[in-house]
Amino acid sequence: MARACARHILVKTKEEAESIKKQLANGKDFGQLAKKHSLCKSSAKKGGELGEFGPGKMLKAFDNVVFKKPVLTVHGPVKTKFGYHLIETIYRS
Repeated sequence: MARACARHILVKTKEEAESIKKQLANGKDFGQLAKKHSLCKSSAKKGGELGEFGPGKMLKAFDNVVFKKPVLTVHGPVKTKFGYHLIETIYRS
């Protein structure tokens, strides 16, 4: 079964997600931005780290990024019922 490890930053608006994505593109640290901005408190204190999980554990839109898009690239904003995510897959096996 496939496994992946990912981290994310969850915010309320698409604009906020795009602003953070620009900061990442300009060299800001993902972990620091996650701690400062992410609404997902459990992962925010770990720099956005979600740990390892398999398909079907996250929402479909989230899974589609983690299991189908290139790794070590920040994807998003990805809209879910929780808000807008910036997602980076660390590894996939």
